[in-house]
This record gives sequence, C-alpha cells and structure tokens, in this order.
Amino acid sequence: MVHTLKEQDVKYDEVVNSKPKKFILWLFVVSSTIMFGGFTSFYIVFAASKGKGHGLVLPDAFMYSTLILIGSSICLFLAAKALKAGNIGSEKILLWGTMALALVFAYLQVDAWSTLYQTGATLVNNNAAISLIYIVSGFHLLHIFGGLCFILNCIFGAYGGISVPRAKYRMEIASIFWHFIDILWIYLYVFLLLNS
Repeated sequence: MVHTLKEQDVKYDEVVNSKPKKFILWLFVVSSTIMFGGFTSFYIVFAASKGKGHGLVLPDAFMYSTLILIGSSICLFLAAKALKAGNIGSEKILLWGTMALALVFAYLQVDAWSTLYQTGATLVNNNAAISLIYIVSGFHLLHIFGGLCFILNCIFGAYGGISVPRAKYRMEIASIFWHFIDILWIYLYVFLLLNS
C-alpha cells in the first residue's frame, strides 16, 4: 500500500509538473515579502524625516483579526493532518472553518478601517504614515482573498473525490500561501503597533 502511494505521488508529480508550480508560488511569496518590506521601509524613512509616525491608537479590530487569522492557520494545519490520516470528513470541516475565519478576518479589517475613518484618519491626508495603514492592510486583504481561492480549491477537491496525492498537493500549496499571509499580517500588525 505504501509503495502504491509513493508510485501515485511520483506519477502525479510527473503529470502536473508540481515543482515548477511550487517554484512560482515561492517566487510570489518572495516578491510579496519584498513589496511589504518596501512599504515598511518607506514608513520608517517617512517617519524619520518628518519626525512623526501615524500617531494613532490602532483599532481593537486589528488585534481581534490577528487572533482570528492565527485560528484559521491552526484550522488549516489540522485539515492537512486530517488529510494525511485519511479523515476526509474532518478535513472538510476544518477547511470550512478556515474559510469562515478568513471571512471574519476580512469583516474585522473593514470594521477597523471604518473605526479609523470615524476618528478622522482617512486614506487621503497630510500624513503618509496614516495612509500606509490602509495601504498595507488593504494589500494584505487582497492576499487573503487570493488565499481563499487556494482553500476553495482544497474544498472542491475534498468533495470531488480527487486522488490522495492530488489532494495533498493542493493542501501543500494552500498551506504554504496561507501560513505566509498569516505570518505577514502578524509582522505588519506588530510593526504598526511599535511604530506609532
């Protein structure tokens, strides 16, 4: 049985050419890291030259959304473990849990923007540091929606009865991307907290 699964893994790897696809994903991860690094570098240079940061108390929704996103990563990790154990029922539930938590995260991000706007901290203002809060959280939210596409792909595979090697491949791709955007958000949130 183990031998058969290994044969399936090799056969699937040859069919889908998974290594180049993973390489493209890793290129996207690296380029996104560079982009967000550029945003935070700009923030540091701006704050140093103007002698001010964003000067805001970040909305509590940002903190709650951080906890929600960590919960979604845990769900996805457990979904991957369920898949490896052959427990497709648990995998489906945990994938739906990941999806639900991601949507709650998106709602909390919009709620945080609304709170910022109500305090007078608008996207267009005379302090680029404030604008950067909207920009980095907005670009991160776009990454969340991209990650949801990977999660949906895993869900469709779980319900479509695809082969185990193919399901594992989809889960691996989704996990790489999802855990990356989780770590990225934690970095951004801590950065904004420390550089007010």
